[in-house]
Amino acid sequence: MRGEGEGEREEKEEKKTQKTTMLDEKTLMEKLESIVGGVESVEGVETDDKGEVLMHAIAQDYKTGEVLMLAHMNKEALRLTLQTGKAHYWSRSRRKIWRKGETSGNEQIVKDILIDCDGDAILLKVEQKGGACHTGYRSCFYRRLNGEIVSEKVFDPAEKYGKQRKESVK
Repeated sequence: MRGEGEGEREEKEEKKTQKTTMLDEKTLMEKLESIVGGVESVEGVETDDKGEVLMHAIAQDYKTGEVLMLAHMNKEALRLTLQTGKAHYWSRSRRKIWRKGETSGNEQIVKDILIDCDGDAILLKVEQKGGACHTGYRSCFYRRLNGEIVSEKVFDPAEKYGKQRKESVK
């Protein structure tokens, strides 16, 4: 009898993870209410334009554990993430929901979602397509506090975003 190949095992594990991550709409809404409900009572918590709580969302490579970025999610961004399997966030600067990779193509395919002990932060374990950082690096955490660059660029921001975005990149 032939043994299971590495690729087949990875595919089965991926399907298992997706089943445990993605929820039906009713269960999803119940989970969202229980997650966000506890945070809403905290004084001074940041909110979106509708007064909904914004939670910190950390994106982490599901295979390597590398931290890719920190963003924010409101209830709708979390719902869309769970519904589509692709990371959605709330942009505090643009005041709207955005899907990671909608402009650049550098999507985050969600493999698992965890919530912290206090219920006020989310960890997305993702498969990162291309770089996570708008500056062209794989991770937004590409430099030390002293400014030393510790990573290499994986794409040219000017090619992905055009001249307008390039000017905002340092």
